[in-house]
Amino acid sequence: MTALEPRDADVADTPGRSGTPAPPSVREAAEGSVLGRAHRALSIGIVSVVLLIAFEATAVGTAMPVAARELHGVPLYAFAFSGYFTTSLFGMVLAGQWADRRGPLAALTTGIGAFAAGLLLAGTAGTMWVFILGRAVQGLGGGLVIVALYVVVGRAYPERLRPAIMAAFAAGWVVPSIVGPLASGAVTEHLGWRWVFIGIPVLVVLPLAMALPQIRRRASGPVHDAGPATGRGGGADRGAAAFDARRIRLALVLSLGAGLLQYAAQDLRWISLLPGAAGAALLVPAVRGLLPHGTWRAAHGLPSVVLLRGVAAGSFIAAESFVPLMLVTQRGLSPTLAGFSLAAGGATWALGSWVQSRPGPAAHRERLMTLGMVLVAAAIATAPSVLIHSVPVWTVAVAWGFGCFGMGLVISSTSVLLLKLSAPEEAGANSAALQLSDALSNVLLLAAGGAAFAALGGGTVAHTTAAASGTAAHPAAFAAVFLPMAGVALAGAWVTRRLRTPDGTDGHHITGDLTADLTDDVTDDL
Repeated sequence: MTALEPRDADVADTPGRSGTPAPPSVREAAEGSVLGRAHRALSIGIVSVVLLIAFEATAVGTAMPVAARELHGVPLYAFAFSGYFTTSLFGMVLAGQWADRRGPLAALTTGIGAFAAGLLLAGTAGTMWVFILGRAVQGLGGGLVIVALYVVVGRAYPERLRPAIMAAFAAGWVVPSIVGPLASGAVTEHLGWRWVFIGIPVLVVLPLAMALPQIRRRASGPVHDAGPATGRGGGADRGAAAFDARRIRLALVLSLGAGLLQYAAQDLRWISLLPGAAGAALLVPAVRGLLPHGTWRAAHGLPSVVLLRGVAAGSFIAAESFVPLMLVTQRGLSPTLAGFSLAAGGATWALGSWVQSRPGPAAHRERLMTLGMVLVAAAIATAPSVLIHSVPVWTVAVAWGFGCFGMGLVISSTSVLLLKLSAPEEAGANSAALQLSDALSNVLLLAAGGAAFAALGGGTVAHTTAAASGTAAHPAAFAAVFLPMAGVALAGAWVTRRLRTPDGTDGHHITGDLTADLTDDVTDDL
């Protein structure tokens, strides 16, 4: 596979194919849309995989408390979540290495296999520690899958169709976010919690059967003749056949550091400062080695794209984690109603992702992302207004709908820009960096928010069940979470101004020999 094949492989059977790319009009007719003849099977297959993963992610929270109680593992409840997160970090880095060197097919199939094996292990567990092990295996698979899917998109879809397939990924979360908890609750109540885990692997078979032949044809194998690495993903030689042992070691250190930090955040005693400090000491060098150079100072171009993903995801998810608890303890809503206050966000998130995929708005992508971060900051800042009892409780639902619309604009756009700014042989490593930024910011900001919440009388995050049963936290504890997160999101609006390089371009460079036709396309994009 040459450096040009991810762009023109889709027109191999079109008229005018005689060693040179077909004219743009012919290519566009052949490419059609993500549901056109050339891409239909692949699009349905990979979006179905995302749909099932989304359903599992939204359903597992309903079944988890019952599983922990039946396995006599309530004291270990938090580790079922942190185990998934810790191993997924390693899986993300491994998938980036694997996909860049040997193509995304093997990483994707191995990831789905590990994800399914983890579900089966958790669903058949007889003890809580076996259940946690299953969640860890599942996390490794999830980390492999998400990065491999990004590489598939980068190789199998032309640049103009990538916003649409990213919008389809976002849409894949809408139905699970609404139906998942209800379906999981019904299955848990009538069939048992184990079927929430055991049933999903069977459903993955059909989408895999559709997607894998297309991935093998369009995106398998390493990228050859791509020229020297440009250093955008951290400076390693992306074209090398062997895995980068240093990055693998850093990934292990990252996972260990994240695990220690999560443990410290879940046990707010003075003695927990020791594992917390050790975790932070391990995280800093690992993050510096795995993210693009200049990420933490918001260097122009790719580093700012990676940073923005973390700022947006971390601030929003950390705030959202406290919304149901605030509505239950401060306004007396039932847990079901509190959860439904966030349900509309899935639809508005998908709407925002769809908007960024349209040709007109896409021409002003950076401005859209600035608007998105302003909406996110406003939604987070508005949420604690319901601590004033004269403010209608539905204010949160409305605000969160706008915030999710902003997230749809930002998250899908960061994915599109990431692939646009990555040379073919760097797509895996850079996609892994994007996901690492997302995941790490979640754990860091959740830990910071949880500590502030506990310090002001809210109790630890792990004790939300007790709080929901009637022990109301002090209102100031919630304000101490939401207002700083709104500030973080507002800082993200500033980062959106640094997505282009100082000369006004978006830093897009293609390695390898380019035909004049491709050069014209890139110029049009810029």
